[in-house]
Amino acid sequence: MKAEAAQHADFSHIRYAQAWEDADILVEAINPQPGQTILSIASAGDNALALLSRGPARVIALDLNPAQIACLELRVAAYRTLKHGELLELMGSRDSERRGGLYARCRGLLTNEARAFWDAHGAEVEAGIGGAGKFERYFGTFRNKVLPLVHGPARVEELLRGGTGRVEFYERKWNNWRWRMMFRMFFSRFVMGRLGRDPSFFRYVEGSVGERILERTRHALTVLDPAENPYLQWILTGQHTTALPFALRAENFEAIRANLDRLEWRLQPVEEFLASEPNLRLDGANLSDIFEYMSEANTAAMLEKLADASNPGARLAYWNMLAPRSRPEALAHRLCPLEELSARLFAQDKAFFYSRFVVEEVVN
Repeated sequence: MKAEAAQHADFSHIRYAQAWEDADILVEAINPQPGQTILSIASAGDNALALLSRGPARVIALDLNPAQIACLELRVAAYRTLKHGELLELMGSRDSERRGGLYARCRGLLTNEARAFWDAHGAEVEAGIGGAGKFERYFGTFRNKVLPLVHGPARVEELLRGGTGRVEFYERKWNNWRWRMMFRMFFSRFVMGRLGRDPSFFRYVEGSVGERILERTRHALTVLDPAENPYLQWILTGQHTTALPFALRAENFEAIRANLDRLEWRLQPVEEFLASEPNLRLDGANLSDIFEYMSEANTAAMLEKLADASNPGARLAYWNMLAPRSRPEALAHRLCPLEELSARLFAQDKAFFYSRFVVEEVVN
């Protein structure tokens, strides 16, 4: 069964070299427990690894794109082989002159396919594998070509110091007319589709893309603290300066490493995977933002299949970026929206470009 997104999008290269979704709220939403089975969209692997840190019996990572599976494989090899600081160097979170050597130490643990992929992407390895995707290059263009037309390095550094007075700083020093105009243009449907995401990912989106993301960005720069936001830091500097995503923090490194044998990955759409394991019962699922690329009818069909394959009490977590998607009323007897939890976690979401975080619990 071919997934709807695969019928329209090109999956021949790395789209996301990092998971641009906040694993802190994801882990709290799904709350994986020892003995449980968790499904996760692989993407670059960060959120599947974050879920693994809590010790479930199985984490099954799925993706349609072999390049994304290669990203996950290299991360797994790095957790097995490298020290924590070396992992940060390989990712690009920290400066390094030895990434080629770090990759060489991981290379022998890769499958033939992943090894061939990364051998052919030596420049991306040397630059840091966390910057190797189309989406990261899009942010690189913003950081290096566009943002300097509005704010210089000193102003960016002042923003990232965070602390108190963020609203006043934003209104007086950051939110000028050049910022608003540039933002709406660069994060428009046309530019984002051409440089960042596949244009087909906007087929179900209505209204102004840039305006919606601008409002969420204000939330990230004022309500949330930029000094604690690794996603914002990478966008503006190309590194993680004072904060790291969940899977890259020192306190989670050993737990992830200890549980790597419980992680499996497959190059397979969710629908096909569920059909191939009819006796599987899930206790949670990280669905990323896959419904962004699906019609409402296909979203409902997918949610019903997931409910069929889940234990009562299993939690499904996913993001809306621009296309509103959630459990339809026809599935009210199968899925219960956890609205208070969803709203509380969304208010904390450091990956700020999404419009909604949805958590639903399987009833029966």
